[in-house]
Amino acid sequence: MIEKISKSQVLERIQFENYWWRNNGIEEDYNAMQRRLYFDIFKPMVFDRSINRAVVLMGPRRVGKTVMLHHTIQELIEEGVPAQKIIFITVENPIYTNIALEELFKYALEAIGNQNPKDCFVFFDEIQYLKDWEIHLKTLVDSYRGTKFIVSGSAAAALKFKSNESGAGRFTDFLLPPLTFYEYIHINNLQHLMVESSLLWKGKEQDFYDTVNSQLLNEHFVKYINFGGYPEIIFSPQMQKNPGRYIKQDIVDKVLLRDLPSLYGIKDVQELNRLFTTICFNTAHEFEYEELSRTSGVKKHLIKTYIEYLESAFLVKKISRVDQSGKRFKREVKFKMYLSNPSLYAALFTPLAITNEKRMGDLVETAIYSQWMHRDWFNPYYARWGKGEVDMVGIDEGTLQPIWALEIKWSNRYEEKPSELKSLIDFCNSNKLTSALVTTIDVKTQKEFQGVTLQYVPCATYAYNVGKNTLDKKK
Repeated sequence: MIEKISKSQVLERIQFENYWWRNNGIEEDYNAMQRRLYFDIFKPMVFDRSINRAVVLMGPRRVGKTVMLHHTIQELIEEGVPAQKIIFITVENPIYTNIALEELFKYALEAIGNQNPKDCFVFFDEIQYLKDWEIHLKTLVDSYRGTKFIVSGSAAAALKFKSNESGAGRFTDFLLPPLTFYEYIHINNLQHLMVESSLLWKGKEQDFYDTVNSQLLNEHFVKYINFGGYPEIIFSPQMQKNPGRYIKQDIVDKVLLRDLPSLYGIKDVQELNRLFTTICFNTAHEFEYEELSRTSGVKKHLIKTYIEYLESAFLVKKISRVDQSGKRFKREVKFKMYLSNPSLYAALFTPLAITNEKRMGDLVETAIYSQWMHRDWFNPYYARWGKGEVDMVGIDEGTLQPIWALEIKWSNRYEEKPSELKSLIDFCNSNKLTSALVTTIDVKTQKEFQGVTLQYVPCATYAYNVGKNTLDKKK
């Protein structure tokens, strides 16, 4: 006779997950982990009871969502919220299969012996595994107005779509991205490497952080590219010896073989895996659907759909192209693809040495793009025409005109030979831009060339500043 999971077993599991009910604080392993800088933005959303909304924490696997939820629980306890008023349930645990959110909530109240839901904080981790979660959550928000609900999930775009569709006025979304280089420096207590300075940009002095030790900062920048997107792996030399075993199996394989198929009904996961591997190996390159189909062996009509899936899992980002005058194309034939986290490359292939200039150039470009991906209010483009190309351009969404240009180089050569930046100069002159940025390995200077002020900045400091400015703007 097949036995069913009993109610008492469910209650025992809930009691086990809520460690603080017995100890008035979270487990030491969680408490010992450094808080991400995004925590200071997320925390007020949870504490805010002035509006009746659930908080939806989204982001890719292994960037620290569950840890952030536990840090929030610790802060609630320290702020005087009774531990028995805080409930945490991992929805993806098989023991909770086919149990609705409201029923889980009532089970939790029973498990703690608290029949009064008022003033409770309820955390549902990995919510995307519950079918129609957004409808269940909306019902809870409407039914228990004195209770604060916080949920998390790994399929960012899928969650956001359903959140926007069903949770209008009921949900507040928060995206937790992979670590920025700015956060990497903070988590490793390396702030002493950075010093306040300035940068002349568009004729104005702008706040900018320089480094006191370019060599050491670059060593950490390469380490960040290879391992730094994931908080756990930064502090584990053992994981760094074999990132493929940790990242590939725990992140890539779970997303490609389990998350995406279960959420989107993908049938041929090996096809999806081939496409992702092709994109990963060619990160920062330009693609077209026909060529990508030939290279990956995936049928052309599926490429666009699969790319949308990979973007929804926050594994890749597709960047659109503009022409020499900054105009977007009506029909998108060519586009660039970037890993949303450069550390994925080391996991699938091999960590790169600082001397590997060709491959490192692609990964540096990927790392810099990944800093910009944290700005959900801004879309960067790249420009390509004839024989010319500019790595990144900013387009004013109001006027649709280019407002800045950036060339990403892992080399100091272009400071000595600005004539080799012909495409960048041509783009600036065509669009009446009087200045442009060029990244280097460790040179910071500026130079006038053919009517354009070229501002040279090291890649690592540029990445640090983009990450810092992004976080400051979010705050």
